[in-house]
Amino acid sequence: MAVSHLPPGTAASEPGSGPADPLLPGRRAASTGGWTSAMFIIWVEMAERFASYGITANLINYVTGPLGETTAAAAVALNVWAGAGSMLPLLAAAVADSWLGRYRTIVVSSILGIVGMGLLALSSTFASSQSQQCSDGRGLCRPSSLQKAFFYVSLYLVAIAQSGHKPCVQSFGTDQFDATDPGESSSRSSFFNWWYLGVCASGIVTVVLMSYVQDNVSWSIGFGVPCMAMLFALVVFLLGTPMYRFYDGESGGAHGEVVGTFSLVGKAAVRAWRKRSRKGRAAFVEECAENDVLEEEEEEVRGLTRMFPIWATCMLYGVVSAQPSTLFTKQAATLDRRIGTSSSFQVPPAALQSFLGVSIVTGVLLYDRVLVPLARRVTGIATGITTLQRIGVGIALSLAALVVAALVEMKRLSAARDAGVVDKPGAAVPMSLWWIVPQYVVLGAADVFTIVGMQEFFYDQMPVALKTLGLALYVSVLGVGSLISSFLISAIDGVTRRNGGTSWFADDLNRGHLDYFFLLLAALTVLELTAYIYFATSYVYRGKGFNAH
Repeated sequence: MAVSHLPPGTAASEPGSGPADPLLPGRRAASTGGWTSAMFIIWVEMAERFASYGITANLINYVTGPLGETTAAAAVALNVWAGAGSMLPLLAAAVADSWLGRYRTIVVSSILGIVGMGLLALSSTFASSQSQQCSDGRGLCRPSSLQKAFFYVSLYLVAIAQSGHKPCVQSFGTDQFDATDPGESSSRSSFFNWWYLGVCASGIVTVVLMSYVQDNVSWSIGFGVPCMAMLFALVVFLLGTPMYRFYDGESGGAHGEVVGTFSLVGKAAVRAWRKRSRKGRAAFVEECAENDVLEEEEEEVRGLTRMFPIWATCMLYGVVSAQPSTLFTKQAATLDRRIGTSSSFQVPPAALQSFLGVSIVTGVLLYDRVLVPLARRVTGIATGITTLQRIGVGIALSLAALVVAALVEMKRLSAARDAGVVDKPGAAVPMSLWWIVPQYVVLGAADVFTIVGMQEFFYDQMPVALKTLGLALYVSVLGVGSLISSFLISAIDGVTRRNGGTSWFADDLNRGHLDYFFLLLAALTVLELTAYIYFATSYVYRGKGFNAH
């Protein structure tokens, strides 16, 4: 893949330059790429993440509040939505790599996001109006089915928009560093750390500010501000166009992107399956040896196949990652959230997710500036430890976070029983909010290792033309995890309610058993970690000088 310092649309003498693109004006090669454009893209992503977190962080309280859903039903619905939003990037990445290109996909996705968030803000005004009209001192009436449908259509439009934004912006940012240049190649590895730091720093501000606005001012404003942030992100992204570095397709792609490999790998996989079923593997290998193109295609398929066990054994981490914005937040809502015993101000439950962000920001700085240099002296590896080792450490930390969450929940249930508030769902449990902070902090530390590690692993190990798909694979881990979480919650809720029983996820959490659920996830994580270690230690890196041990 050739680096093009001229955008698709500028005359170029090199082979592989893309055809004219009216969206991208010409510029000089010396002004593109590197940390200047990468930091610019990070700022754009911070604005987009402000918009995204402003919608998602407190969504569980909106669905169980104005929309009137039960805790279990809300958790299931939002996990399915999050899962779909994290699986769609696989399709969006294919579209970006094979047709639209990353730049156009980001622009189109941003426009869809603005529309979706605008409709979401509009839907919240309907719910607020309905609540005011139906309030008669005996409670608020439930929104109509049409209002709920409008809300979920808007929400899924946001998911579609995010599916194009998530993999493409990060991949586009990574493209600003030339992998063939030793200095830029080293910077690219560091880019993943600083990217995630910027995203999480934005998240800290968002969950604190927007959760307060949504809980205490207005849901309409709480959803409207993220819409404006998304508009700002698009404007900034377009203004930065002259600074970006683009890659031209070696096969003469339709939009200046490498499009041939994606389709060729798909055709190679189908061809391999047909020939194996017709002739057997020996004949297949012999025939491929006669054709260099087919041999290269088969190697690409093998590379994708080798990554599958790593992807599969990371899925449960996605289940754990789904908890802070759902069950952790509902758990926090039951605590005494006052700052000081004499204060009347209560911290919004969703704002406690800011401790996750603080932990990540602190962890990324320590990892990049302290751990990597120290580990480099011991291992001799430029990145300190391998990406698979990094992911494994994070999975182990997520296990610790689940154990801490279960112990805190046991303490909370005991405090609720002692205070006699088990059948008073609106009453605060006499237990400080600081008890729940450690599980956010430990999970944030786990994200520093696993999330950033997965980003770098799936980007580096994908074929050159499928880098966006690689980042979509990382996002899909979180998506499949959210879907698994939804399935588990739905199944457990049905089983525990059977024959008049009490659900683990009862609306009155003082009668539920979130501690059992967290312990179940911890047990599953032990199995996941065992399988992960088995596959990671036998993995051979693509184009690396070190193995997975």
